[in-house]
Amino acid sequence: VQLVESGGGLVQAGGSLRLSCAASGTIYSIRSMGWYRQAPGWQRELVAMITSDGNTNYADSVKGRFTVSRDNAKKTVSLQMENLKPEDTAVYYCRAERVKERHAFTPFHDYWGRGTQVTVSS
Repeated sequence: VQLVESGGGLVQAGGSLRLSCAASGTIYSIRSMGWYRQAPGWQRELVAMITSDGNTNYADSVKGRFTVSRDNAKKTVSLQMENLKPEDTAVYYCRAERVKERHAFTPFHDYWGRGTQVTVSS
């Protein structure tokens, strides 16, 4: 299973960016998909996750500014980021949790993408 992110870049404070992530490989189901981020010198932290039935979980720091969405059929997840702040600067990683690869009774695994840089200038 591979997760490939796209959409990072450089934006001014107050601007917007949209990140996308596509999962590929032999996949039967993915329980949760979403995004983490890691800034230099900081631990990787949750940004937003969404389950296969649409339940979402956001970091307090991004609530009201970021929106996570998912297409179960296409195995993609997106993050729409509005009103970006310099403190949002980080490498953003796509994550897929409780992935079953062949059928409902196979063990599940978690996966990370390689990350995409988001830089917000002040």
